Amino acid sequence: MQKNKITVVGSGYVGMSLSVLLAQHNYVTVFDIDSERVNIINNKQSTVVDSEIELFLTEKTLSLSATLNKQIAYKDASIIIVATPTNYDTDTNRFDTTSVDAVVEDALSLNSDALVVIKSTIPVGHTKLLQRKFKSNRVIFSPEFLREGHALNDNLYPSRIIIGSKCDLGKKFAELLKCGAKKENIKTLYISSTEAEAVKLFANTYLAMRVSFFNELDTYAMVHNLDTEDIINGVCLDGRIGAGYNNPSFGYGGYCLPKDTKQLLANYEKVPQALIEAVVSSNAMRKNFIAEEILKLNPKVVGFHRLIMKNGSDNSRSSAIQDIIRIVKEKNIEIVVYEPTITECTGFGFRLIKDINDFIFHSDIIIANRRSVDLAGCENKVFTRDIFNLS
Repeated sequence: MQKNKITVVGSGYVGMSLSVLLAQHNYVTVFDIDSERVNIINNKQSTVVDSEIELFLTEKTLSLSATLNKQIAYKDASIIIVATPTNYDTDTNRFDTTSVDAVVEDALSLNSDALVVIKSTIPVGHTKLLQRKFKSNRVIFSPEFLREGHALNDNLYPSRIIIGSKCDLGKKFAELLKCGAKKENIKTLYISSTEAEAVKLFANTYLAMRVSFFNELDTYAMVHNLDTEDIINGVCLDGRIGAGYNNPSFGYGGYCLPKDTKQLLANYEKVPQALIEAVVSSNAMRKNFIAEEILKLNPKVVGFHRLIMKNGSDNSRSSAIQDIIRIVKEKNIEIVVYEPTITECTGFGFRLIKDINDFIFHSDIIIANRRSVDLAGCENKVFTRDIFNLS
């Protein structure tokens, strides 16, 4: 297959995993405004924690480079992939698409031929808005379904590929993704970009709903002194329900689920609904319940084991445990945190302890969203709802 020049804008989980996937058979340039990230990529290292990305960068022959220069990045590219962050803005009740919009405008003005593929999560209807604004059909949306820490694996073995277009360049992009993947016979769907945007938000909201369901099941079991594991096992033996995404936690968090559920709820502004709003409120209720259970134990020093959402990730954004820290801190209880991925905690209102043994010694109770080998031997101190000992 002939090598194409592809530009990926943004080097987070989505951008990094797609860059490595496509650089196996194409010339890939990563454009980022962060000079440190650009240097990391040019030194054949990953900007995110993902063991498979790191392995590919070390062992595979990849045509991959990074630049701070947008003219170099966009020139002669046949496909430009937008993978910049879109955080949820609580003031406007929608995603902040500023970075996406700016990249699309630059890409269309600096390259007259390339297909611009938005991988960033955006509101339903936003691609159509951009097509109208810039009077171009070269802008499409293609949702990404990745797990932090397993992003490349999810691109190598995708559950499906969805392209928000039926144009020839859209089909070419799908073929490039398939060429880089290890999985064969990948189900591929060509639909409108607006429908593709809806797929992303509804898929993530369904996952959030499932997390919330099993969390509320666990809440019920805790209140009535029942065995959560026995109930979940009995429920999930029904083939229509299945065993995935059934491990209780302190609440869903991470980069995608909190913001995507809120964005979908905002998209329902003039549409009757009850379930979508319940998913968002259920998560807040779960975190409050967990905090209350911790406070009932009357600890003098509460130790929080990790701020990140799960093992194998470096992301602590919107993690449920941070809201629980805030609630506990309001009761003027001393808080210590073990988190080796950060170097300082100025302004957080807790003491950071880098040594695990020191952390265990100073904690009356240890709050862990997920179990860890770090805590072996001190199970009597650990408060967790990780029933199945999963990441």
